[in-house]
Amino acid sequence: MLETENCDVLVVGGGPAGSTIAALLAREGRDVVLLEKEHHPRFHIGESLLPGNVALFDQLGVREEVEKIGMPKFGIEFVRPDLNYCSYVDFAEGWDPSKASAWQVRRSDLDQVLFRNAGKAGARTLEGAKVRDVDFTADGVKVQALLDDGSKRQWRARFLVDASGRDTLLANKFKCKNKNPDHNSTALFGHFTDVRRLEGKREGNISICWFEHGWFWFIPLADGTTSVGAVCWAYYLKARNKPLKEYFYDTIALCPELADRLKDATLVDDKVHATGNFAYSSTHATGDQYLMIGDAFTFIDPMFSSGVFLAMQGAFDGAKLVATALDQPAELALARQALEARMRAGPKDYSWFIYRATNPTIRDMFMHPKNMFKIKQGLMSLLAADLHHGPAYRRSLFMFKVFYYLISLRYFKRTYAGWKRHKVNIRDTGLLRGETIMKAD
Repeated sequence: MLETENCDVLVVGGGPAGSTIAALLAREGRDVVLLEKEHHPRFHIGESLLPGNVALFDQLGVREEVEKIGMPKFGIEFVRPDLNYCSYVDFAEGWDPSKASAWQVRRSDLDQVLFRNAGKAGARTLEGAKVRDVDFTADGVKVQALLDDGSKRQWRARFLVDASGRDTLLANKFKCKNKNPDHNSTALFGHFTDVRRLEGKREGNISICWFEHGWFWFIPLADGTTSVGAVCWAYYLKARNKPLKEYFYDTIALCPELADRLKDATLVDDKVHATGNFAYSSTHATGDQYLMIGDAFTFIDPMFSSGVFLAMQGAFDGAKLVATALDQPAELALARQALEARMRAGPKDYSWFIYRATNPTIRDMFMHPKNMFKIKQGLMSLLAADLHHGPAYRRSLFMFKVFYYLISLRYFKRTYAGWKRHKVNIRDTGLLRGETIMKAD
């Protein structure tokens, strides 16, 4: 029989979402246990942060640490292979000019900073602990974890936070995870040294480079390496008839500007990674005894680098819900309803753009940004993660969509062709999970 340990809140997952909410709740004097299945620092893709993260780092007290490991980032570059110029936008052009910059970071370093910060705040942190069983009872939530040494530990928590990322612990348990039918992609990526970067203030900017089968990210890091990845339709990877590394280089060649920047570069560890990158969302995020945040709740295409921000903002909002559940359970129903709506708003805003990013109209609007009716300010506020700016932001975002639909109607044949191509591209090829893709070699 295992001895059962008690706590107020048990958090599964030591990434940005889990570490943030653990730190916030521990600061309130709550007994928090934070479990991470791996050991920090551990590899994780997703190095690009948004200006909206900065205020959250300030509130956590880790801004200086993040600044030390980060490469300053002031905006975005858009690259189309069929044009002989690039488009540049700055975060300072949004509704709130103070949200002008963020950083590019190694996620292994960032996640370790946040995890250690949770421990400093008073959370009981444990690495190498993989949760194997969760049981909801009237007396609390029983959680059992398997440790690296083969032993087991068990807790009874008053409340459970699932921040398990794409493991989606509770969504799988409840069978409430739905794949987004409008998006089906995969990702190939690696890290390079000796890359030609943008110059001056733009050196740390992320570049989004379109190509025939998807888009590339180009993310400069402070240690001199550059993260480069191709997010492509699943059919493209399934057509691969050569080793992954060769296929990745062939893919890079489809974007001449990117290929030129990498012509003298060296692939770090001679290693290319591949993973499934499909979008999904759970039917709900909350229950009377639990909360799902970050990728444990929903995952969208990383095109606009929103993942870490949505995870951390969900943790800040979620900490208030947990406090309500523990201290004012009579008000929990209304708090759950409000949080469910808020947690869907951000992904919904980003997804509208992401799922149309392959349409020529959106690409034209990104390559020729105009500010009629403040639509550029709305777009840049979205890209800076200033999602709750208020009515002005909502109006400008609405007008952007109005212009999109008007231009789409004006060039109906082009729009229809793009829509048909998208429907073909998102077909299910069976390559939906990272482990399936990795076995392709």
